[in-house]
Amino acid sequence: MKQKQGLLLIISGPSGAGKGTVVQELIAKGGYALSVSATTRSPRPMEQDGVHYFFLTKEAFDQKVAENGFLEHATFCGNQYGTPRAYVEEQLAKGTNVILEIEVQGAFQVKEKFPEAVLLFLVPPSLAELERRLVGRGTEDAETIQKRLGRALEELELMTKYDYLVVNDTVAEAAEDIAAIVRAEQQKCSRQKAFWNEFKGE
Repeated sequence: MKQKQGLLLIISGPSGAGKGTVVQELIAKGGYALSVSATTRSPRPMEQDGVHYFFLTKEAFDQKVAENGFLEHATFCGNQYGTPRAYVEEQLAKGTNVILEIEVQGAFQVKEKFPEAVLLFLVPPSLAELERRLVGRGTEDAETIQKRLGRALEELELMTKYDYLVVNDTVAEAAEDIAAIVRAEQQKCSRQKAFWNEFKGE
């Protein structure tokens, strides 16, 4: 049974939950395409423009917004983030499963436009583990880390609006949990209109 339309996966979770690492594990499995977000924040060490994010000035970002060039956009911790529209729509039309790694605010924007999208919320095993991971990154000062922990608690309040919760205890297990969710979602009868038409010879 061929998947005619790609599945749109929206993965959110607090900063430090390991979203990027889990997504890369999924990409390595094959069958997934990552939509690279745009942001106005400065690159972290080892981050590359066009690979991890499209790093834009505030002026360039605002211009994209004016041109309706984003599927969603949001402000988080003083920085702007957005999902380029064209790439996502092209990949879905080709039958590719597309992953959006975006904040809660943006996730709900996309869900309104794509009700078929699957919302996944990724968390570490505990708040203490989240703090340990944020400190271990060594990329932010103590004040910023505390802001991120506060924001994490706010995001957790919205977790029940997501379709699935995935606990990132280990990267391999979290990636396999998501892959299992994708396999199940792809078999839903509600997603098989094209198959039923072919089955009936229409």
